[in-house]
Amino acid sequence: MTDEHPAPAADELREKLSAVRDEVGKAVVGQDSAVSSIVIALLVRGHVLLEGVPGVAKTLLVRAVSASLSLQAKRVQFTPDLMPGDVTGSLVYDSHTSDFAFREGPVFTNLLLADEVNRTPPKTQASLLEAMEERQVSVDGLGRKLPDPFLVAATQNPVEYEGTYPLPEAQLDRFLVKVNLDLPERDDEIEVIRRHAEGFNPSDLAAAGVSAVATAEDIIAARHAVSTVTLSDEVAGYIVDLARATRQSPSFQLGASPRGATALLNAAKAWAWLTGRDFVTPDDVKALALPVLRHRVSLTAEAAMDGVSPDDVLTGVLASTPVPR
Repeated sequence: MTDEHPAPAADELREKLSAVRDEVGKAVVGQDSAVSSIVIALLVRGHVLLEGVPGVAKTLLVRAVSASLSLQAKRVQFTPDLMPGDVTGSLVYDSHTSDFAFREGPVFTNLLLADEVNRTPPKTQASLLEAMEERQVSVDGLGRKLPDPFLVAATQNPVEYEGTYPLPEAQLDRFLVKVNLDLPERDDEIEVIRRHAEGFNPSDLAAAGVSAVATAEDIIAARHAVSTVTLSDEVAGYIVDLARATRQSPSFQLGASPRGATALLNAAKAWAWLTGRDFVTPDDVKALALPVLRHRVSLTAEAAMDGVSPDDVLTGVLASTPVPR
C-alpha cells in the first residue's frame, strides 16, 4: 500500500468481508457457515474441503464467493484420467523457438475449485500438495510461485459413493477446514425452487445481483489485522487440551496432531477478528473445533460400526474438556 492509498481501517475491512455473505446469499440459500469458513481460510492462508451429495450447490457456492471477492477463479473437474500436469502445468515444445516453454495450469489463480477431488487417483490428488503447502509448483526442477491470495476449495462426494478415492491423511491435513454441506431445510429448499421459478440462472451470477464487495488487497490487509489478535495462556492451554483429548479418546484411532491444534488457533484468531475482537475466547475455539478437526481424526473400526460420526465424538470431547474462565 502507498501513502496515496492507505490500508482500510479494521472496521471497514470487517464490513467488506461480512458483506460477502450477503452477496453469496443472492445465489446460494442457507450456507452462511460455509461462506464464513472460506473467508476465514483466506485470512489465514488455508484451504477448504466441501463435502456433500451432488446437487447441494458446492460449485455454485465457490463461484459466488470468488465473484463477491473480485478474485480470479478457475475450475478443474477431477476425473479418473486427469494427470498431474493438467493441474499444475507442463513444458510444451515451441516450434518457433525450438525450445520447451512452460504452460501454466489452472492452479495459477487466486481461487482454485477442485471439483470432485476424490474422483481422481491419489497421484493426481497429490499434485495439489506442494501448491497447497508451499504456494508454488515445481516443474522441470524450477519452483514457480502462485498468486496471492491462493486458496484451494475442493469439493468431494461422500466417500461411500461409487468411484471415489479417499483422500490420504497427509492431504486432508492440508485443509484448514472441512465443511459438511447438508441437504437444505424445507423452507430453504422452497426458496431455491422459488428463485428458479423466477428465472434464476446459476451460470449468470451477475444477473442474480452478485457483485464484488472486497478485493485481494482487502484480504491481504485483513491478514495483517488478524495476525495482531492476541491469545492468552489459558486459551492456548485449552486448544492443546482439546487436541490431546482427541488422541486419548477410545473412539479415535488417530487424533488431532499439533498441526491440527495450530490450525484451530489460526481459525479462532480469524473468527475473533471477524466478530470484532482483538483476542481469542474459548467460544471462538468451540465455534471452529468441528470444521477444523473433523477431517484430522479417524474413528476406530468399532466406533464406525456403531454408527458414530467424528462430529459425535468431537462434541463429546468439547463437553468433557474443562473450559478456562
